[in-house]
Amino acid sequence: MIPVPEVFDYIVGIDTHARTHTYCLIDSRTGAIIDSAQFPTSKPGNARAITWTQRRSKNGNILAAVEGTASYGASITMSLRAADIEVTEVRPGPKREHAHTGKSDTIDAESAARRVLRSNVESLAQPRASGERATLRVLLSSRSLIDQQRTANRNSLTALLRSFELGVDARRPLKDTQIAAIARWRVVTDPAIEPLRSEAKRLAATVIEQTRLLEENHQKLAKFTEHLAPGLQEIQGVGPVTGAILVTVYSHHGRISSEAAFAALGGISPLPESSGNTTRHRLSRSGDRQLNRAIEVITRTRISCDPTTQDYVARRQAEGLSKREIRRCLKRYICRALYRELKTRMA
Repeated sequence: MIPVPEVFDYIVGIDTHARTHTYCLIDSRTGAIIDSAQFPTSKPGNARAITWTQRRSKNGNILAAVEGTASYGASITMSLRAADIEVTEVRPGPKREHAHTGKSDTIDAESAARRVLRSNVESLAQPRASGERATLRVLLSSRSLIDQQRTANRNSLTALLRSFELGVDARRPLKDTQIAAIARWRVVTDPAIEPLRSEAKRLAATVIEQTRLLEENHQKLAKFTEHLAPGLQEIQGVGPVTGAILVTVYSHHGRISSEAAFAALGGISPLPESSGNTTRHRLSRSGDRQLNRAIEVITRTRISCDPTTQDYVARRQAEGLSKREIRRCLKRYICRALYRELKTRMA
């Protein structure tokens, strides 16, 4: 394990915001603050910030510790990489850090730099890659939003049909054929019923449109995932959505150091939960919940249709394990296998 001060001469902590970024440059050998400054988030502002950093570092080896490299810090991360400055991603520190020091943008930037200063080079978090991987993240976010809106519109339509007699049996969840029929309703002359029918027709048409958008999104996810990780979707239980989540989390070689780190990132590493004569483990409730959900979907799919997984479940049930404990073990095994597949298939 190589400490950061043995590789980098200076560390610049960057506290990112929508309008401005705050920079704090420290000497990695002594921990002394060299200078701090604030620059706008525009392209000229980023260029000024990089020039400011390079002048004060006296051409030494620099490590940039950036908060939010995929959000507020995305532009400065790209600019730093273009200037051949190493970038690592840091998360905001816990609130207890501010108990005796207070909080300001300069303090947060210094805190980001000092958290990296205490780390080893091998444990530095690498920012996610841009390009097609960033496109996948956008598509996944759009899919989640469209799906939520479609569910809300479908629930509103069901509530409307159950509250008023509009000639549709809504005692059970609406079928796609019923929604399509409602979207084709014609105008009626009854002034008491027409506003209700119009609203039902609008909701039905919106649900149909959102379903079409989700299908298009599904095809795009499949296309980009196959291009970035050929053959990944051929693995049992991996589809366009779960495959896209795996690719965006893994991002590129070097971001995640090992399969254990990959499992920990998804909250899939087992944690001890023993007491007295009971020895057991549970899954972590932290980590990337989107990755955790993807592994959960893959695990349940394999339990339902994969003979090898079903044999494993039967064997562990005979040993006295509960279904939840068996699923925990399976998630860890599957996570290990998927990490190796990603490492092999991604360029």
